[in-house]
Amino acid sequence: MNNEEDQSNKSWLEKLGHAIFRPKNRKELLAWLEDIAKEDLIDHAALAMIKGVIEVYDMQVRDIMVPRSQMIVLSAGAPLKDILPIVISSAHSRFPVIKENKDEIIGVLLAKDLLKYAFSQEKDFDIKNIIRPVIFIPESKRLNILLEEFQLNRNHMAVVLDEYGAASGVLTIEDVLEEIVGDIEDEYDVGETEKNIYKISQKQFTLKALTPIEDFNVFFGTHLDEETFDTIGGLVTQQFEHLPKRGESIVIDKMIFKVLQADKRRIRSLQLTLPEKLEKK
Repeated sequence: MNNEEDQSNKSWLEKLGHAIFRPKNRKELLAWLEDIAKEDLIDHAALAMIKGVIEVYDMQVRDIMVPRSQMIVLSAGAPLKDILPIVISSAHSRFPVIKENKDEIIGVLLAKDLLKYAFSQEKDFDIKNIIRPVIFIPESKRLNILLEEFQLNRNHMAVVLDEYGAASGVLTIEDVLEEIVGDIEDEYDVGETEKNIYKISQKQFTLKALTPIEDFNVFFGTHLDEETFDTIGGLVTQQFEHLPKRGESIVIDKMIFKVLQADKRRIRSLQLTLPEKLEKK
């Protein structure tokens, strides 16, 4: 038997061994999956997704929900002229609708349902006529069960209740899926490339939040703190003293940083406007 036949037989024996391997626990299973990924039997994207599925199985709604303080809601009694700016600026597709406060949620508004009122008179608008039923779930519900319910009932949003029946947050099907496949970007998101800094004009740039501060300082000739923070997103978040939302701006060393993308965990991209003395030629 020559070397090629030896290698071929070994390869098939290894694959057979993988096929009949029975991991005894989840840690052993993950280690096994990483081993077969190294041998190119599955690619790393598939491995990451499998890990996401396994992690979701152990997670509860409270682990990933958007907390009450960050919920963007609409008032049932608000006129269309007050509702539209909220819908447009937030860029969300679904909104809980409340009566007097966030504990009185009466339904969910789909942004697309406002299109019919684009050219109508204000008097024709009544939000209670177009809201959809709201789904309430406990903080303790497991994510894998919730995802199955979302799929079966064709719901995309649920309001989370605490043990006293008060609204503690909100969760969408996208939030759950992102735990499995990673962040889901829309057509307005900044694309992934090897570049962290994108020149728009002499004084305006788009930045990935993960841009190292050292690289930022070299590129712009600035002296931002490289010791305390590693990335520009971390520095900007600290300056805000809260996790900012899309559209919020802050001035640091006369430079204006505007949040372009952010989720409930971190800033993802920023728009930078330079003062005249720092304009890049």
